[in-house]
Amino acid sequence: MNKSSIIIIDYGMGNIRSVLNKIHRAGHNAEVSYQHEMIEKADKLILPGVGHFSNGMKRLKERNLLEILNRRVLTDKIPILGICLGMQLLTLHSEEGDVNGLGWIDAETIRFRINDIRHKVPHMGWNSIEQKKESRLLNGIPDSSYFYFVHSYHVKCNKAEDILTTSNYVYDFVSAVEKENIFGTQFHPEKSHGTGERMLNNFLNI
Repeated sequence: MNKSSIIIIDYGMGNIRSVLNKIHRAGHNAEVSYQHEMIEKADKLILPGVGHFSNGMKRLKERNLLEILNRRVLTDKIPILGICLGMQLLTLHSEEGDVNGLGWIDAETIRFRINDIRHKVPHMGWNSIEQKKESRLLNGIPDSSYFYFVHSYHVKCNKAEDILTTSNYVYDFVSAVEKENIFGTQFHPEKSHGTGERMLNNFLNI
């Protein structure tokens, strides 16, 4: 059993229980919290989320989480995994609500530019990933593996080196990012069966 302290950040934006259950299935302990003393002691952080970008930033601010998260991630360099909205919040700015994000990844969050009526937004369902660089997060996960997506917005990176994977929905978009200790997935590993469990396990073993 992994003895490191894993905190799933609770800022009131959904899907926390499914992430926690998948972590337990992978054989790790984790706790859900927004308490500063818990985040202070954490070895790894997970920032999940479903919903509106501006609401996500508002909730983080209401729970006074910005300063401690910036310090733990940018100064202490502990690993963090953003999932879905959690990945989008890592970016500089989002069109959804026209608000700034955490700014840890040099990227923007934009709405899908799709005019083809055969392809609906939100993009929902299973889609494959194309790996753009080697990563401990992808250990044992074959290229073109499938993951589960539900999103209307996606991340557009300004630096190619931050792109971990891309996927295609009418056009290619960034489906995972990695910059030093900062990881993010647009898809939901907690809803992606065995492959998703493997990815979470990889993160928790970093």
